[in-house]
Amino acid sequence: MPDLLIELFSEEIPARMQSKAADDLRARLTEALVAAGLTYAGAAAFSTPRRLALTVQGLTGQSPTTREERKGPRVDAPEQAIEGFLRGAGLSRDQLEIRNEKKGQVYFATITKPGRPAADIVAEELDKIIRNFPWLKSMRWGAGSLRWVRPLHSILCILTDEAGEVTVVDLDVDGIRAGNTTEGHRFMGAGRFAVTSFDDYRAKLRRAHVILEAEERAQHIWQEASNQAFASGLELVEDRGLLAEVAGLVEWPVVLMGRIDEAFLGLPPEVLQTSMKEHQKFFSVKNPKTGRIERFVTVANVETADQGATILAGNQKVLAARLSDAKFFWENDLRTVQAEGLEGMGAGLAHVTFHNKLGSQADRIARIAALAREIAPLVGADADLAEQAAKVAKADLQSAMVGEFPELQGLMGRYYAQAAGLDPAVAAACQEHYSPLGPGDAVPSAPVSVAVALADKIDTLTGFWAIDEKPTGSKDPYALRRAALGVIRLVLGNGLRVPLAGSIDAQLLRQKINLYGHKAEKGEIDTLEEVLDEVAQHGVFGAAFHAVLDRLQSNGQPKDQWAGTLVAQVGATLPEFSADLLSFLHDRLKVHLRDEGLRHDVIDACLAMPGNDDLTLLVHRARALGDFLKTDDGENLLQGFKRANNILTQDEEKDGVEYSYGADVKFAETDEERALFAALEAAEPAIASALKAEDFARAMAAMAALRAPIDAFFTAVQVNAESAVIRRNRLNLLSSIRNICLQAADLTRIEG
Repeated sequence: MPDLLIELFSEEIPARMQSKAADDLRARLTEALVAAGLTYAGAAAFSTPRRLALTVQGLTGQSPTTREERKGPRVDAPEQAIEGFLRGAGLSRDQLEIRNEKKGQVYFATITKPGRPAADIVAEELDKIIRNFPWLKSMRWGAGSLRWVRPLHSILCILTDEAGEVTVVDLDVDGIRAGNTTEGHRFMGAGRFAVTSFDDYRAKLRRAHVILEAEERAQHIWQEASNQAFASGLELVEDRGLLAEVAGLVEWPVVLMGRIDEAFLGLPPEVLQTSMKEHQKFFSVKNPKTGRIERFVTVANVETADQGATILAGNQKVLAARLSDAKFFWENDLRTVQAEGLEGMGAGLAHVTFHNKLGSQADRIARIAALAREIAPLVGADADLAEQAAKVAKADLQSAMVGEFPELQGLMGRYYAQAAGLDPAVAAACQEHYSPLGPGDAVPSAPVSVAVALADKIDTLTGFWAIDEKPTGSKDPYALRRAALGVIRLVLGNGLRVPLAGSIDAQLLRQKINLYGHKAEKGEIDTLEEVLDEVAQHGVFGAAFHAVLDRLQSNGQPKDQWAGTLVAQVGATLPEFSADLLSFLHDRLKVHLRDEGLRHDVIDACLAMPGNDDLTLLVHRARALGDFLKTDDGENLLQGFKRANNILTQDEEKDGVEYSYGADVKFAETDEERALFAALEAAEPAIASALKAEDFARAMAAMAALRAPIDAFFTAVQVNAESAVIRRNRLNLLSSIRNICLQAADLTRIEG
């Protein structure tokens, strides 16, 4: 069985494309070979800046001969049908077989396809793969029609049998003919050379100063950089993403460590690290005692006679220019903060549009500050500090430093808040209020940070809900799913008992006032502001809205005076918007909890209960119910409940009455019936007490005690007795089962 070796040699492939391209080459070719009837023992793909390589071991020498039998038309079928069958089979009429079947004589064709040499199959499939390779971006060059990520220069494609004999695959792609040669390093290689196998290929590449394996290059870079840092009493800052990227930029990594000019060491370490990473692809080296970034590591792609001194000098010169800019921005920002304060730095946000329908960044900040103040007591934060933090949290967006390094927003806000002498909790909130940004991001725990982060994300959600810009399908241009997940993780990660409906209602109302206030009469705005105060003090919008209108009516203002006004419009639409947004949060919660094994129907059963805007309570209930349903008692009780509910529902519909009262033990005729009465009487207060204490595990344990008597009841008792009195009493008993079980969750929503 021969081994296949392929190399596609080109100009430099972007580092971030290399790994996927190698995987695509391996997957596409091996799948095509298998589809063509070939088998193989193993395959591996490799990438360097200038090449994709693939080795396939133990490839079968040719595909097997196949025989396919096809049933055709009847012998007396129209001539056109027979001719069509012959064309499809590629046979003549005398090659067909006639067989007798129930409906008459039928033509059968036996199609034999001889096996093909592996070389022919490889040539055919590799040609297609190269011409249709899934590059994110590709280009044409010269006069050819081929598109590749960068100009493709050569193709190496050989089959090596067990005796070591090499066969060059006959392949020509847009004038590029496959051969058995390649070349090594661009500068340190010695021209093209022939190879006979994968092992020969890899060994000769190394002698030509090319390390084929990306992982080996990365490991070499990390080890050498760590050793150099350690030798200087310093520590290399880990950055696996940068390591993978740099490993894709060099074929022969030469690690060099340089110094950062003393003038720049006073910059925040994050500034130094970001500038070096984004602009020069340098690794940061810090002093573990001070935390300062003091040196850098660069990776060259060539060995030099002066051991990299010239390369380092050039890199240090370029770095100094970059850091001079950063130092200027930093010092200028500090002067602004000292002269105008952090709010002064952010004053320009009044002229920065957040969204053309939602106003400026300053408008948004005012809404966030108001909501943060309301949320603060719910999360254990000082209301004044929360409001202050919200007002300055986005001030750094106006800083020169963030203008140059947008990825530092929030972090620079923390530095500037510290420079302005603000409370440490306010400074922390400036950095942390954006978090969590993704599934792997840490969740803030400081109360002021949590209050501002929640307010920020709720404002984002309510704003786009207010203008009906909700996610549709896979489209989510404003990252609203991420914002919703952020709210969920903030609440659950901190175990917060926050009724979100009130916060959503308050912020939706602020959004509506912001959107339509300029068109309304002053009296309308005053009324809505009054409703807003009522929501902040007493809860959700509906009750607050009607309380304000009732108060106005008692003062002699008729309710109908608001017909057709902004007040009426808000009163009619806001509850619907609020319910829809809360439902969106619940959907995100289901996705979030799916990884921990909580079933969606279990969550639905808990969502049907009061207080479903308290996510911590909701999840606590769902986890307890989910654990309960995994037990035999839980599963059997569920089936008993469903049986009771089905019988009761059907009989109530048939009889046109509701069997919800009047079950009396004196009408019980069997021991099983009396035992169920006793069990229900004992369970109901125990379940009610546990639910009041929000001890859902204890409530489920009390429900579990009902399993045996319910099972025994249905085994021994016929509900539809001949006596109308007995029948009614038993149906009322089933109603008791239903009512008690529904106290914990809506079990009708549980599947199965």
